[in-house]
This record gives sequence, C-alpha cells and structure tokens, in this order.
Amino acid sequence: MEEVRATLRFAPSSAQKMRRVINVIRGRKAPQALALLQSMPQTAAHDVAKLLRSAMANAEENAGWRTEDLVVSGIFANEGPTRRWRRFGARGRFKPILRRTSHVTITLREVTAE
Repeated sequence: MEEVRATLRFAPSSAQKMRRVINVIRGRKAPQALALLQSMPQTAAHDVAKLLRSAMANAEENAGWRTEDLVVSGIFANEGPTRRWRRFGARGRFKPILRRTSHVTITLREVTAE
C-alpha cells in the first residue's frame, strides 16, 4: 500500500507540546483531523494543520487521490535542535533559557470504500 509523506522541520515548539496535539488526530480521516486542528487552542495545532494541508495537497497532486478518502496513518514528532539563550539575572549571574524545536512527519494513506 502506498503512502504520501510530508515533513515539518524546525517547528518552534517542543516535541512534547507537539505530541499533545498530534495524538488527537492519529488514525482519523484527513478532513475530520483538519477540522479538529482548526478548533484547538494550542499554538502547535496551527503548525500541524499547515503540515496536514500540505500532505493533502501532495496526495491530490502527485498521487491523484481524493481528499475525502485520506486517513492519517502515521504521525510523529521528534526533537529538533535546542537554541540556548541567556537572560541576565541578579548579582552578575545569568539564567539559561532553552528554546526547543521539533520535527514532525505525517503519512497519509488512501482508504477506499469496498
């Protein structure tokens, strides 16, 4: 069975926050998952929705699949590089700030009603 894949790299959100969002849409039909993502308040949901729209467009253009027949067969988030930032504190010390990023990969599969 063939699959269509799309990848979002260096998303400005931690992988832990991304996983809270992507666990909701795993295994759902693509239009239903997109509607769920658009109603979620998390900032990561906007990035995942954009990635899902890209994967749906890839499936429609490259594979010729219908958008209504697509299912989110796999989605996962891995950690990306962490930028280390510093904020100066009292007594000449500095407070480290970790700005985490993540890489998200989504795979869509076509399910036909047989």
